Amino acid sequence: MPLRKSWVESANSAQTDFPLNNLPYGVFDAGEGSMPRCGVAIGDMIFDLCKAEGDGLVDLGGAPVFDVPHWNDVMELGPEAWADLRSQVTALLAEGAEPLPGHLVAQADVTMMMPITVAEYTDFYAGRHHAFNVGSIFRGPENALPPNWLSIPIGYNGRASSVVVSGTDVRRPWGQLKAPDADLPVFAPCRRFDLELEMGAIVGQASDRPVTVQEADDMIFGYVLLNDWSARDIQAWEYQPLGPFQAKATATTISPWIVTKAALAPFRTATPERERELLPYLREPGPMLYDVDLEVALAPEGGAETTISRTNFRELYYSAAQQLAHHTTSGCPMRVGDLLGSGTISGTAKDSRGSLLELSWSGQEPLTLPGGETRSFLEDGDTLTLRGAAQGDGYRVGFGACTGKVIAALDDPYAR
Repeated sequence: MPLRKSWVESANSAQTDFPLNNLPYGVFDAGEGSMPRCGVAIGDMIFDLCKAEGDGLVDLGGAPVFDVPHWNDVMELGPEAWADLRSQVTALLAEGAEPLPGHLVAQADVTMMMPITVAEYTDFYAGRHHAFNVGSIFRGPENALPPNWLSIPIGYNGRASSVVVSGTDVRRPWGQLKAPDADLPVFAPCRRFDLELEMGAIVGQASDRPVTVQEADDMIFGYVLLNDWSARDIQAWEYQPLGPFQAKATATTISPWIVTKAALAPFRTATPERERELLPYLREPGPMLYDVDLEVALAPEGGAETTISRTNFRELYYSAAQQLAHHTTSGCPMRVGDLLGSGTISGTAKDSRGSLLELSWSGQEPLTLPGGETRSFLEDGDTLTLRGAAQGDGYRVGFGACTGKVIAALDDPYAR
């Protein structure tokens, strides 16, 4: 599909993340006493859906849904309404339509908010190369993957309360740490703080029974970039036998724009070849992954940003639809606004690893930044930025930036 032209000139650039082909959804605050409301990114502007709805330009056939600071109400309406909305907005913004400059707000002049109210958050471990790398670090390559890994999408239930939008600072956590040569742990700030390059799938429809992979795909509203910040030393002490807990509860940062499945449809691609046949309920009826280039950039305090990793969404072993289908097998109800983290997405090359744990091989091979500084794990003042975009014919469907800055741990949180 070629670039679709818009009367918003900045949307016609080959460099923009937000051409007419994309139309991602977000929530913005324009300040000056206005209330946060729903909008669509188009070039370097935002089309104000709240104003458009109030003026009768957009109508989903019921009560207003764009005057609230989340997309949950729209998601509740279901896939037919999602398609109707995309069709209406495309027509309003397409080249040849009557320009509506009074309904545009510059992205540079607003504050982006959380795009959804997160109902529940589940993080998966669905990257084959990441799982192999981490297993090799701790158990050796011969025992890298757990026996169940090639049969089941492994995950854990996280904290919806600690999901934050891009631009939010992330404070270094405290926790129990135990050095390998120590008999007992100490309570101290995390020393091995890390990022995880992931994609997040947003569930737009509820369920109360097991669903098929196709039904699960139909339930997904769209995707965001996701950084699941991880305290590796806290995790090393706490995760056996039940898995991650406080090590993953500090923050999970998501990008502010939800890129819909309709925008990503031209970039669908198949999951990797299976090393073991999956059980029937996990088999996909067609391509369920997406060809989206991903990267991680790190900027130390006062220093220049440098890209430290490049990979692709297609490297996942299990698609979001497979993850969601498996999540429902127990009868676990899914809610509108549930968020599924994909797990760290790494490629086969060293510079395609999606975490510092892998990039530095647990500190044995520190990264050297352009300014001469080295990193095994994150330092205070480091800013991490995830970016992603699918490359089309003369255009790109991008996600914008997913950014967070590490700030120092609190002084002793129990000192009174």
